[in-house]
Amino acid sequence: MAAAAVTGSAQVSLLRWLRRQLRQPEPLREHLEAAVGANDVDEARRIVARFEFSAAQRHHVDLLLDEWQSELRLGSGSAADDLDPPGAT
Repeated sequence: MAAAAVTGSAQVSLLRWLRRQLRQPEPLREHLEAAVGANDVDEARRIVARFEFSAAQRHHVDLLLDEWQSELRLGSGSAADDLDPPGAT
């Protein structure tokens, strides 16, 4: 039985940011998206470690991962669950 998906603001922010940074849908990016979709922070961290980011990018993605992990611990899932820009319907 699969765990219920928790979609918090950090998870949505992480996916948006990664999709902007990793424009080409390659297997590693798809694996990362699957880890995020499965709320597997540890796997997401392992995958992110394999990408070459600038120091600023690495810092930003680490903060997003930390925030997402905190949301999961608190059981927060109140953010929008789509990845569309604000105002898009």
